[in-house]
Amino acid sequence: MESDFEKDRQRYIDEDFLIARVASEHKEMYTILLSGNVINAEVTGRLMFAAESRRDFPAVGDWVAVQHFENSNAIIHHVLPRKTCISRKSSGREFKEQVIAANIDIVFIIQSLDHNYNIRRLERFLVVAKESGASPVVLLSKTDLITDEELKTKIEEVHAISPGIQTIAYSAKTLSHIDEIKQLISPNTTVCFVGSSGVGKSTLINRLVGKELLATNEVREEDSRGRHTTTHRQLVPIEGGGFVIDTPGMRELGLWDVSGSLDEIFPEIAALAVECKFTDCTHIHEPDCAVQLAVQEGRLETKRFESYIKLKKEAEFVASKTDITKQQERKAKEKRLGRAIKEFTKKDKRR
Repeated sequence: MESDFEKDRQRYIDEDFLIARVASEHKEMYTILLSGNVINAEVTGRLMFAAESRRDFPAVGDWVAVQHFENSNAIIHHVLPRKTCISRKSSGREFKEQVIAANIDIVFIIQSLDHNYNIRRLERFLVVAKESGASPVVLLSKTDLITDEELKTKIEEVHAISPGIQTIAYSAKTLSHIDEIKQLISPNTTVCFVGSSGVGKSTLINRLVGKELLATNEVREEDSRGRHTTTHRQLVPIEGGGFVIDTPGMRELGLWDVSGSLDEIFPEIAALAVECKFTDCTHIHEPDCAVQLAVQEGRLETKRFESYIKLKKEAEFVASKTDITKQQERKAKEKRLGRAIKEFTKKDKRR
């Protein structure tokens, strides 16, 4: 059965549009990949006006329908339906969605085996990656910094909180297990790398593409933190096929809509919740709560439970706030449209 993406793609081709892919975004300007060339592009006023939220604008990894004339910027008219989309809450107090990358097949979540290693942060990244619709893979970098016994313990910890999700421990310095990562990237695959600053995303990408394509920085030894080597998201073609999307380091990843992925990343809690007395049990204060009982009896790790509750509360809070924000944005758009109609009517009467 033909997908919405293929239907729209063919329709736009029939309307004499060209199909390109967004490589990077710089405020309201974009670079796109069109027939192997990197071209500057901008969106039409119509697309800008019709957009109800930031999600409706092109994002890195999007396929777009464009017009391009020689010696000028390409014009983006339409964004094709996204197959997958990884999003987070925008930074600051605003409750707006920020699309990190679109149309990705694999989300590589990188944690380095130094001060950066944090199981609770990994759970957060896994929830967001799972919600995107792409396949998450955990990468543990800098294996050369710890002993084999320490590495074994870390891998067991990761497996315990990510059942069924592939984990690869590697070293970009010694090139250990780099080939395992390469094998996951086929000619038609788009992969996205996410993680904190200093975990080695840019270094790994350079190893994968076989050249020093992205700048790298050293990290501080005392806390394993580094400067943001990547300052904006960018899609990079890999020689021989496939695409890589590098992202700026993210120490905090604000949740957006993750209603469908919490239970997938915390399956043991979802299984216990079925036995709770109340179907809408919050697992905090209700009587006969099977989840609380499992914590008390030591069958469910306290920190794992606390992480779940924290993410659940955050997701519910963001959902409640975004509903209000959407209503406010809709009203503001209706007012702008009303003013535009009045202005047009006035001009029409003066003619």
